[in-house]
Amino acid sequence: MTALLRYQSGLLLRSQRWLAPLLLYVAVVGVGVRAGEPVLGALGFTAAALLPVAAWSVRICLTQEPPAARSVIAAAAGRGRAHLAALLTGTAWPALVGTVAVLTVTAVSDRRGVTVLAAGSTGLLAALTCALTGAAVGVLSSRPFLPAPGWSLTALVLGSLLALVTTGSPAKHAMTALITGARTATADPPVLACAAALLLAAVAAALSSRATARLE
Repeated sequence: MTALLRYQSGLLLRSQRWLAPLLLYVAVVGVGVRAGEPVLGALGFTAAALLPVAAWSVRICLTQEPPAARSVIAAAAGRGRAHLAALLTGTAWPALVGTVAVLTVTAVSDRRGVTVLAAGSTGLLAALTCALTGAAVGVLSSRPFLPAPGWSLTALVLGSLLALVTTGSPAKHAMTALITGARTATADPPVLACAAALLLAAVAAALSSRATARLE
């Protein structure tokens, strides 16, 4: 699996397709977050903006290989394992970017009433929750479920929006916790929301990998 992860990461970096979602995230956070505003509210916005970026990144990794290269990797490692490696790569990079963003926002925001550790841990859990939820959206809106680019992109956009506003979504729960914390100056780490997002992403990954393996 380590070799597959290196292969998928190398493909992603060389293709430069990661640049568009990264620039989108930087632009959205740069416009939406201002230095000196309450830290928990800023972290909530930072985490929410990561969800569609993670979904986009996963879709990129699941569709970046040419068909011939995909067949070679599938023959060498199995379609399911190759698919899982692409999924993990597409999730890991946004999570890393989100971590950097959370640490930066925590450093420049107003932390009155909230310690650095509390704000940072709460923000990191919220960002991970949104990244995992976005990964699930990206998986379900990509091949093998939706191989057609038009339908795939439509499902990704609508799925990302619904994941941010639908009651019961782990991402919405994490954002609500941060917004409420910003009003009361109380950092309440969204542990349960993060666990739910992890379970959701794992189920989506399992379904997608099994569906891909059946193509062998």
